[in-house]
Amino acid sequence: MAKPNKEQVLLLEELRDFVLEVMFDMPEWADAQVEDLRSIPLGVLRKNATQRHGITRWKRGVDVRSLQPNDVEVIEIHPQMLNPEWKAYSAFVLHHEYIHALGLRAHNTLFRQLEAAWPGSIAGKQGPKFTEFLRRARAVWLWCCPKCSQEFPRQKPSNRRYRCRKCNTVLIDKKNPALFQQ
Repeated sequence: MAKPNKEQVLLLEELRDFVLEVMFDMPEWADAQVEDLRSIPLGVLRKNATQRHGITRWKRGVDVRSLQPNDVEVIEIHPQMLNPEWKAYSAFVLHHEYIHALGLRAHNTLFRQLEAAWPGSIAGKQGPKFTEFLRRARAVWLWCCPKCSQEFPRQKPSNRRYRCRKCNTVLIDKKNPALFQQ
């Protein structure tokens, strides 16, 4: 667990206030303990995480059959999501984690219905785009297809051992220019 800096703490508080305000107006949460979510500490994931965008960490020894907001140790989101271009997606992710905090651990049909009730259909679809953004930011190599121009960000060179998923052409390696401009 990474500790948020002062700026991140302020951005997390602002995000929490926004998400809770929206949840108060949602009919799906009319009978839920939404105000109890305010007391859950917010934190950030390690900046090198590429697959996980948010996580609800439970206190040790809690009964998983009757989870409540006060059983949550911390909710963490990726620090890159605090940047303005990911604001809509970060609100969606925090809403997702709050659903977990309200006792729904499994990603079942009910969970997905509550998640889909979040206003703004674009935010929920930004997950793959955010993952690609994180992977590109860390990639040393781009495996490139000379035929269709598809690029696959990776940590190691391919050494011409892999083929394009789209057109089956042998991929070539090039250093990630974004990594070497800094």
